[in-house]
Amino acid sequence: MKRWDLRLVFGAILVLSGVLFLLDNLGVLKGAGDLFWAVLFAAAGGAFLYRFATDRVHWWALIPGFTLLGLAAVIALETLPLGDTGAISGGLFLAAIGAGFWAIYLTRRDFWWALIPGGVLVTLGAVAALGDKVNGEAVGGIFFLGLAATFGGLCFLPTAQGRQTWAAIPAGILGVMGVALLAGAAVGLSYILPAALILVGLYLLWRALVPRTGA
Repeated sequence: MKRWDLRLVFGAILVLSGVLFLLDNLGVLKGAGDLFWAVLFAAAGGAFLYRFATDRVHWWALIPGFTLLGLAAVIALETLPLGDTGAISGGLFLAAIGAGFWAIYLTRRDFWWALIPGGVLVTLGAVAALGDKVNGEAVGGIFFLGLAATFGGLCFLPTAQGRQTWAAIPAGILGVMGVALLAGAAVGLSYILPAALILVGLYLLWRALVPRTGA
């Protein structure tokens, strides 16, 4: 940024912060002072994104950029009179970090690895947002299905090195575990997951031990 741009940004932040603190002190808008931190973190996140936008070499700036924007959103959400939003806030924060990794992949197809932490964090965000709304087995099923979708996407999405076909194996295993847990949560059968694990294990052993025709 040029020098006058910095003064413009920081000047606007200071004016807005002063207004928020004044409204909070006057009782016009309770919790407005907390929004100061939301504005500050949003500005910092925007600065990192601007750094990346002006020079794509600095791809790492996407991670703190999205993280700080997520933190700003969490603070703003907690300030609003919406009741208990703790679970949603935690999920939103984790998902924002994951979105930063996904943004890296979208701009750098050679960084296919970014899909994995991105998918894991977004999945954890979804699980955290569910909180106590679903039982433990269902949460576990959603978690494993989210991971399966992450590796499944890695199989089909294009990368600079070609499609990562190896990801089909963990995607399949995690998908079976996720479906088994959801089924167990739905019908209360505690034998589905062990049976599914045994079947997948036997299949992998068969693929490893039995020679392929024409190999």
